[in-house]
Amino acid sequence: MEKLNTLVIFGGASNEYEVSLRSVITILENIDREKFKPILVGITRDGRWYLCDENAEAIKNDSWMKKGKRAFLTPDREHKGLIVLEKTAKYVPVDVAFLALHGQNCEDGSLQGLLKLAQIPFIGAGVASSAVCFDKEFTHIIAERAFVPMAKWIKVDSSMSYEDIITDVRFNIGFPAFIKPANSGSSVGTSPIMSEDDLKPALDNAFLHDRKAIIEEHIKGQEVECAVMGNGNDIKAYETGEIISLTGFYDYDSKYKNDTAKLLMPANIQPKLQERVKELAVKAYRALDCRGYARVDFFVTEHDEVIFNEINTLPGFTSISMWPQMMCRSGYDMKSLITKLLELAMEV
Repeated sequence: MEKLNTLVIFGGASNEYEVSLRSVITILENIDREKFKPILVGITRDGRWYLCDENAEAIKNDSWMKKGKRAFLTPDREHKGLIVLEKTAKYVPVDVAFLALHGQNCEDGSLQGLLKLAQIPFIGAGVASSAVCFDKEFTHIIAERAFVPMAKWIKVDSSMSYEDIITDVRFNIGFPAFIKPANSGSSVGTSPIMSEDDLKPALDNAFLHDRKAIIEEHIKGQEVECAVMGNGNDIKAYETGEIISLTGFYDYDSKYKNDTAKLLMPANIQPKLQERVKELAVKAYRALDCRGYARVDFFVTEHDEVIFNEINTLPGFTSISMWPQMMCRSGYDMKSLITKLLELAMEV
């Protein structure tokens, strides 16, 4: 069988750039080279595209672009591939794309739109689904409409006065609460708000990353995540996992830098709650029109309530990322998992 030219894209003009560098190394180490021929393209923090070599050390120390060749993805459907800028422009055909990047401009529908214009199949959710899943306001609106249980929440934006925001929080949410930038991932810009004194600095922090934010009531419970994979009528919830954060808050550093969080698989909850988590994970996945795969996050309270938190349509693929760990616990290995995602991408 002829190998499929597989565009593996990493990096990106995103605050999750560093996560992507770790994800792409895992993918390159595990992709089935009997079936797929990787074509590695990196995007710098300021949005420059390079065709580059598979040099793990250069990726780790962020020097991968030094020997790269400038390249870009053409939206021209006749060519469906890369244009590499050498002495003369060179065309590299692409059959399928593995998106090993995260965050703004990467999983918010932007890159997905470019690939759709080019008619290149890619892993993960489509354009509209990627956009609404990345924007927490729209995620909340759609999940509520689908009757997925959620915490009380409000949307605020940077044009609002502080007085209006604090009044809204007092009457609709209360304290303690949590604030999240509407368009950011990996807990970047997210803060607990224990009292009114914490609100102003938390708003300032969130608005560094987006002009709007979500403020939610604080839910006391176990942080439980669920791996979902599939397309159309063949969608399945797989293993659950529970986050035990030693710092009390599963933030960016806990996820990707200091490895202080502990993961229990399956989550330490009753069997009936395991099934409830899986049921709601598939329900949210379908309501948000996801494809390929996603990680769906919940809180499970002491009163056995399962509360939807958020969904991630391009979850991390690092060695400590939860989605691949949960899927490997479900019977996949990394090679078969990557192959399955690329096969799902190519389904009509």
